[in-house]
Amino acid sequence: MAGIGHNNGPTMEAGASWRKHAWGKARAGLLPVLPIEVVRLRVRRAAELGLDYRTYASIRAASGHDVIAFLFSTNALRLLPPHPALPHDRRAALSALNAVGRAALVRVPMDPARVLALAGGLIDSAHQAPRPFAGWAEARRQILAALPCAADRVVMVGDTAEERDWAQAARLAWYLPADRYFAA
Repeated sequence: MAGIGHNNGPTMEAGASWRKHAWGKARAGLLPVLPIEVVRLRVRRAAELGLDYRTYASIRAASGHDVIAFLFSTNALRLLPPHPALPHDRRAALSALNAVGRAALVRVPMDPARVLALAGGLIDSAHQAPRPFAGWAEARRQILAALPCAADRVVMVGDTAEERDWAQAARLAWYLPADRYFAA
């Protein structure tokens, strides 16, 4: 038993290397070993979503579900005043997302109808974003109303720390910075 001043470092008792080996083997046995066919399907699904496999696997591990919708902020889409226009890289990424829902959170002074018109059919729905400095309960309520499905199956693509907070408030599956998502 450790006494006063003990730093809880590794034990010096005999058999420490065997215990470390046994613990490592037991831990490895707990981790799932996916059949190669499942890995191939998931790599293909990650590509369909415009994600690298590592990000997609992290989202699945964290949420326990597949991604079935994306929620984009107008900042992430670069639909910014005074002359909002959907850039070519954003347009290309959105047009490649056919198998999932695509929603937008619209920040003032933009309005949802204008964002839908500017997106030209590449966004399924647009909803007003929470007001600046809204509390978590208000932000959660507003974001959940904008979602096409369960929150733990939606990835938010945003561009600000406030948008990251929205994803946490709504308990979304993941938050992905816009420069990381649209860089691929």
